[in-house]
Amino acid sequence: MFARITGAAFRGLLVAMLFSMPTLILPASATVSPEIILFIALLGCALAFSEYASHFPSFIEFRNAPPINRMRFAAAAATIGALSLLAAHPVAPTGLTALVQQLGSWLGGGLGFAYSPVQMTVLMMPPQVPEPVVLMVRDAAGLASAIAAAAIALFALVIRVGHWPVGNGAFNVWVNLPLFDPTTGGDVVQRLQRDGRVNIAGGALLPFALPAAVKLASGFVDPGILASPHMLIWVIGAWALVPASMIMRGMAMLRIAGLIALKRRAASLGADEALQTA
Repeated sequence: MFARITGAAFRGLLVAMLFSMPTLILPASATVSPEIILFIALLGCALAFSEYASHFPSFIEFRNAPPINRMRFAAAAATIGALSLLAAHPVAPTGLTALVQQLGSWLGGGLGFAYSPVQMTVLMMPPQVPEPVVLMVRDAAGLASAIAAAAIALFALVIRVGHWPVGNGAFNVWVNLPLFDPTTGGDVVQRLQRDGRVNIAGGALLPFALPAAVKLASGFVDPGILASPHMLIWVIGAWALVPASMIMRGMAMLRIAGLIALKRRAASLGADEALQTA
């Protein structure tokens, strides 16, 4: 009980620090409403604490199947931290921000090839936006894309080499997939495979679709708001992290479906051998 409460409190604190990170890194002049950020940080802390302190799951998936959620959080922290340092460079340059800016410029230029998601973020910017802002968006997109791709590749390695989630014991579908009802909608394996493929396809298409949607809705949504450091950090961060999280979720569901199918085949072979022996 004490260990669970302590772990939940620690996770809540980490979530609060994640939401507060841009405010802590950026200079005070770049933060307009710190009280709103404090409220969001406290809300995230409370949600994380209540979820992990409870015996019964509510909405967070894979809570007892590490390290997928830890990898998601690490990717989010790395992305938000890197984008915060990148956004802080024009107003409060340091050696660290200069290093991140150079890395972002290299990644943004390298990943900004034709028809790439990074180029799509550049093309969605209206022509009246100053060039430094466009370059900042490109560099931020390059950084965020690289971190998201690294998280996906690392999780694929964990599945392939670490045999996730077998090493964590029995996989409880109810606890780890609280939004998935295995008792409805047909065969569990087919549903998991379908949901996994949909998540992977959606995650792969979203980085292209979001900039295109913003471009089409330019009369209602102004991409020029990315000139604000906080908007740049959270919008570009969400643009990269949400698709990456969807792809990782799809990979996890396909893995679980494969394990269930493998267990079924083993049980079927065991039953056949028992019948032959009898």
